[in-house]
Amino acid sequence: MLKPAHTLEEVTAAFRWDIPDNFNMGVAVSDARAAREPERVALLRWREGEAPVVASFGELSERSNRLANLLVSMGLKAGDRVAIILPQSDWAAIAHIAIYKAGMIAVPLARLFAPDAIEFRLKRAGVKALITNRDGADKVAGIRGCLDELEHVLVAGEAGGEAREDEVALEPAVAAADAAFVPVATGPDTPALIIFTSGTTGPPKGALHGHRVLLGHLPGVQIHHEFMPQPGDVAWTPADWAWAGGLLNILLPCLHYGVPVVHGGLERFEAEKAFTLMAQMGVANAFIPPTALRLMKTVDRPRERFDLKIRTIGSGGESLGRDTFEWAERELGITVNEFYGQTECNLVLSSCAKLGVSRAGAIGKPVPGHKVAVVHEDGSPCGVGERGQVAVARPDPVMFLEYWQDPEATAAKFVGDWMLTGDQCMVDEDGYFHFVGRDDDIINSAGYRVGPGEIEDCLVSHPAVQLAAAVGKPDSLRTEIVKAYVVLVPGHERSEALAEEIKAHVKARLAANIYPREIEFVDEVPLTTTGKVIRRVFRDRAIAEAERDRQP
Repeated sequence: MLKPAHTLEEVTAAFRWDIPDNFNMGVAVSDARAAREPERVALLRWREGEAPVVASFGELSERSNRLANLLVSMGLKAGDRVAIILPQSDWAAIAHIAIYKAGMIAVPLARLFAPDAIEFRLKRAGVKALITNRDGADKVAGIRGCLDELEHVLVAGEAGGEAREDEVALEPAVAAADAAFVPVATGPDTPALIIFTSGTTGPPKGALHGHRVLLGHLPGVQIHHEFMPQPGDVAWTPADWAWAGGLLNILLPCLHYGVPVVHGGLERFEAEKAFTLMAQMGVANAFIPPTALRLMKTVDRPRERFDLKIRTIGSGGESLGRDTFEWAERELGITVNEFYGQTECNLVLSSCAKLGVSRAGAIGKPVPGHKVAVVHEDGSPCGVGERGQVAVARPDPVMFLEYWQDPEATAAKFVGDWMLTGDQCMVDEDGYFHFVGRDDDIINSAGYRVGPGEIEDCLVSHPAVQLAAAVGKPDSLRTEIVKAYVVLVPGHERSEALAEEIKAHVKARLAANIYPREIEFVDEVPLTTTGKVIRRVFRDRAIAEAERDRQP
């Protein structure tokens, strides 16, 4: 655990990794605390106008034991993949803990995913069991015949026994299972978690993490939450726990430190409700992505209207921007601590106002324990003010083990011992990292990194679409929106109605957050000699359009 000091340099000099030979994430975030403080509050469910519903560490420990026993009784074994499609909830946390205790591999998937996106990921990971709710089960029902390896679907919220014949009602099955479970012996490199991430080309890749990923996140969490845990700390994020930001920046680290985590009540982000939640639940520590903070800027006089107890706000996933940074200082009395990472190697750069590491427009400095630099494509270091790729040196406890069953993509991620992020940065004379851009093809929409290939594949599955290019168009609220340039199949007429139909097609098949918000019909999409879309042409066009849109 980091100890407060006067400077980041002092903290870094004193830091040493402590990675035990035997370590299990599920034990660390439930049983270890439950053995000492079984009644300590672990989770707090918020519903507007209702009293909070509390889950203790003792309850987390027991219920995850029962679920682990249930999974084992179904024939699942260590190393098997178990997917989770659930909103922020007690069951989502319990599912993660149980899977880790049983030595299985959790595969969290976003609730926004439509059946096509779910099918790809379940197949790619070879998922044998799925823990979900009725919404998720209904999505999977239509594709279950295509999922040869999926043996079990456990459905939360079916306590009355209303699960379908090929499903298991989660609550009664867990209640009937044994409350005693001996966790599987795991080490820091034992596979524990697959989080899918999109690359610049090809389909989404599964970043496989070992149990050490939790330990690797702790210094970064402590830095941007200014030496958490402190008395009165209560944490919350609007980020989906299926995303690395929600799961590994808040849920698991906070449980590890015994900090209560608030969840629920915001199926869709609403700024007024976010302030209400934070005030009613006494939230002291929040991870709020920049897009959400920008939406919260629209709320008038928040400190006057809400009894806020915020101690720290961390923000990452995209650049915060000076205006939002200064708004938080002015209207909330908080210096937002920006941080940086990606699914493969998260929370390696951070700000910390308590240590004087804070600069508008910068994403911080290296977190203690991580070696981070800006390098050229060959791995050689860039000079001060010179643009290059953010790179992280291996070995590093927070770094992924590999891309699931994709050794070529794993090897391509490294140059020597540098893991290349593909994100462009420069370092100033004071050692602050400044985010410049991403590998050109990646679209960063509201903090979600989206690969265009998956969107283009879905676009051309529409019967009217012959060819398509998807790019990011600059947007003041979301950083970028997805814009698609579409060539129609001969015989189809361009119309606004058809554009809306194509948007709905992608939204229904992939996810509500990555469909093209704009579609423009074009005569042709230029291709390379190997048949790849030359997106640069359209990316430049979209940037020019955004600049014209901003003209008075």
